[in-house]
Amino acid sequence: MSNKETKSYNKKTFKKSFNKRYKYKRYTKKKKEVPVEAIRLIPLGGLNEIGKNMTVYECRGDMFIVDCGNTFPDSEMFGVDLVIPDFSYVKEHKDQIKGIVITHGHEDHIGSLPYLMKEINVPVYATLLTKGLIENKLSEHSLKNEVEINVIKPGDRIQLGCMTVVPIHVNHSIPDAVGLAIESPAGVVVTTGDFKIDYTPPQGETTDLSTFARYGSQGVLAFLSDSTNAERPGNSASEKTVGKSFAGLFEKAGNKRIIIATFASNIYRIQQILDLAVQHNRKVAVSGRSMMNNIAMAFELGYLKAPENVVIEPEKVKDYEPGQIVLITTGSQGEPMSALARMAGGTHRQFSIGPNDFIIISATPIPGNEKMVTKVVNGLLKQGADVIYESMYDVHVSGHACQEELKLMLNLVRPQYFIPVHGEYKHLKRHAMLAEGAGIPKENIVMANTGEVLRIDKNGITVEESITSGQVLVDGLGVGDVGSVVLRDRRHLSHDGIVIVVFTIDGYSDQLLSGPDIISRGFVYVKESEALISEARMAARAVIEKYEHYDYKDWTVIKGKIRDQVSNVLYKKTKRSPMVLPIVMEV
Repeated sequence: MSNKETKSYNKKTFKKSFNKRYKYKRYTKKKKEVPVEAIRLIPLGGLNEIGKNMTVYECRGDMFIVDCGNTFPDSEMFGVDLVIPDFSYVKEHKDQIKGIVITHGHEDHIGSLPYLMKEINVPVYATLLTKGLIENKLSEHSLKNEVEINVIKPGDRIQLGCMTVVPIHVNHSIPDAVGLAIESPAGVVVTTGDFKIDYTPPQGETTDLSTFARYGSQGVLAFLSDSTNAERPGNSASEKTVGKSFAGLFEKAGNKRIIIATFASNIYRIQQILDLAVQHNRKVAVSGRSMMNNIAMAFELGYLKAPENVVIEPEKVKDYEPGQIVLITTGSQGEPMSALARMAGGTHRQFSIGPNDFIIISATPIPGNEKMVTKVVNGLLKQGADVIYESMYDVHVSGHACQEELKLMLNLVRPQYFIPVHGEYKHLKRHAMLAEGAGIPKENIVMANTGEVLRIDKNGITVEESITSGQVLVDGLGVGDVGSVVLRDRRHLSHDGIVIVVFTIDGYSDQLLSGPDIISRGFVYVKESEALISEARMAARAVIEKYEHYDYKDWTVIKGKIRDQVSNVLYKKTKRSPMVLPIVMEV
């Protein structure tokens, strides 16, 4: 082979080899992976409970909050005034929070806002009436001028970091309620807030089903929907049915004074009462601080309307005959310090109840409040009043969607993933079953828990972690200082009482100077149980005498021994276990 041929061969061989290697590498070269965008949902309340609604949304490090509500204490939370969410997670990430969006003005959605605003300072976004209700609440905490509240309306686009929030009009038992569409790089998340579908609302328009349907046709990643009435079949009744029922009751009242207890935020109901009062030539007075504040605000913003001189001061009620008066008051849930409860107990400073009163309790008891409502009803009846309550007449309709409305919404939104919210476990479970019946795959329905971090993307929904969450108890001015230990002690005291063992020692010699003396509260009446108290005293003294000759006395250990011995004596004699509290006084 000549040099020319060899050179040509080598050149061809190299080119062929090069092309082969180049094509192989090009074929096997890995494509750069693009990370899948995800949105994270962190519910801090509103799951497996009624109330305390609060959810954090996060995408690309930006966060915002939807609602910030409270709930009422149960019967085992002695002395507690309110229950609010644990804000630990929010405080840890406060620099990432872009704002708080409120769906409507009920306590279970705005009640905790003043407590959160003391911890972080971010803008609040709410509709006009909701803004007014929030300002009333902030004023009670001297925060009205410290918080930036932006008025929003359905169709607005609120930019919160990389996410855009669009309010959607819904019907509820309060005006200006909205659901939300959250547009994020990961996809669209839709939440209804509290809602119903009222085809004949007393004011305004019906729920904006077309906008929900539009998002459904474009594609919804995840859907969060109100589950409060998921156990109730059919459709919820229209608010107008209450107006018809009230009209009949006004006729039935005749010449009696009409007293109506309802939620202070139920502006629809209050407007219906005002209209009927005008028709029957009655004056309207208002009792209860929250009711007075909310009605004044609603008149100022134009949500309530009535001719001049229809609404009078409570002090002027005595100037009119009973048949000329309608009194609107708080206390529909039997709250012990409410105006209606004080009337029932005969302790209200302005109004006393008698046979000339016709009382309407226009609300259904919240689960757990039934006993308190019954106590108020009994108190009013004992004073001779006629009382209309619960289901005696259609004096209240729910503001939450029933099964047929929930199924309609599921079919309009057609989400990839569904998360039932706002309800106890039984409500969430029933709503999940409705969603499965509406065609959403069971594996795409998530029954979440408070504090779980849900990561949602187009490939799936997972629980990433659990964060600090739960409930914080508010007692007077104290926030969080009443915990499980304090509640346990309060329960113990309420069940068995307390026995205090007091004795005095010499500060220098540690010798017993006097005692032990026994003080009992809530356990037994001392004067009628002298033998029992004497035996308990002897048991305590025996422990002290056992350690009397020790050079070094550990009084913590001695007090523990006294507690054990006295508790044993009391239990053997009474089969009860009061709290035993030894106290050493040193002189």
